[in-house]
Amino acid sequence: PLALAVTLVGCGSLDYYLQAARGQVEIWHRQRPIERWLAEDGTPAAVRAKLTLVERAREFAGTRLALADHGSYHSYADLGRDYVVWNVFAAPELSLAALKSCYPLVGCVEYRGFFSEAAARLHAATLQVRGYDTFVGGVAAYSTLGWLNDPVLNTVLRRDDAHLVDIIFHELAHQRLYIAGDTPFNESFAM
Repeated sequence: PLALAVTLVGCGSLDYYLQAARGQVEIWHRQRPIERWLAEDGTPAAVRAKLTLVERAREFAGTRLALADHGSYHSYADLGRDYVVWNVFAAPELSLAALKSCYPLVGCVEYRGFFSEAAARLHAATLQVRGYDTFVGGVAAYSTLGWLNDPVLNTVLRRDDAHLVDIIFHELAHQRLYIAGDTPFNESFAM
């Protein structure tokens, strides 16, 4: 535990990792198997139709696209908000070189994600004081890259059918292949 704590603190602030853990716990707390949502009379018809589409897309991804089925997208979680996370993008003033954030296991990426919009905006303001240009954007899709069994989130169900299927394929592609520290490759491959 001490080695893990030192590793995490070395990669960023403990507060950042605590908010990430709280966000993941919230997702776990709200998820239930899709089959239960489909069996319940109280599930709205629009949600039922989207979850049925997710089941078909997941099956197609496994049988026709060779994307592994490791347990993700077998459950659904309604977070009660429009975005699961808010990403902060930053670059030095008048530069196109993005500030990278580095994490254990996934390497460096060109953004920093927060489960709270207020926390993301606070981080962006802190970077602005240090001379960075920033952008905060809400993100509908979220994946642990196959480390955990990710649920489908309400944040992606509002997309049209083609976009929803694209998100499922995209996130499953990340679970098939992810090169730590190479955001352009990872996103290009998943697309």
